[in-house]
Amino acid sequence: MFLGTRNDRQIPLRRYLRYRVAGGTYFFTLVTHERRPILTVPTARRSLGEAIRAVRRRWPFHVVAMVLLPEHLHAVWELPPGDADYSRRWQKIKEAFTRAFLAAGGTEGTPSASRARKQERAVWQRRFWEHTCPEMEDVKECVDYVHWNPVKHGLVTRVRDYPWSTFHRFVRLGEYDLDWGGENPCPGMEMPEP
Repeated sequence: MFLGTRNDRQIPLRRYLRYRVAGGTYFFTLVTHERRPILTVPTARRSLGEAIRAVRRRWPFHVVAMVLLPEHLHAVWELPPGDADYSRRWQKIKEAFTRAFLAAGGTEGTPSASRARKQERAVWQRRFWEHTCPEMEDVKECVDYVHWNPVKHGLVTRVRDYPWSTFHRFVRLGEYDLDWGGENPCPGMEMPEP
């Protein structure tokens, strides 16, 4: 299927098909523009927290697990019954984050010609990766992957030493022992990494 033609060549119509389950649980990966290591600086952490809280007030969702790494984040969300619109939530979070981050003195990357034409800021990659978790075992693997990720990327040697994840909440809830993650908890699981 084609959108039209330009200069005698056909332009494909892009359709990003996503598997949506109302009230489902999803794993996400979002990456900064040009993989800029901005997400763990105080201004970005504060801006992201504010953006998530603001969007949750209008479009509720539960953050099951999350980790911020310098240039990307992973999250597991559960949406309310009857709702599968995670794309709108991420769009609004990215917009609110970008406004707050830039207003607080954060900087953006170099915009491409396409971004300049569309007047898009160069803070996030345009899209995100999503995986629908069909059952609880899959949710657990995704949560483990989220918490193990700072070790995987060599940011710490022990999961408990990484400050920007929901790991310690899971320890308080009794889901993990403080020393959890001495070994890769999901060695066969590979999610697309930025």
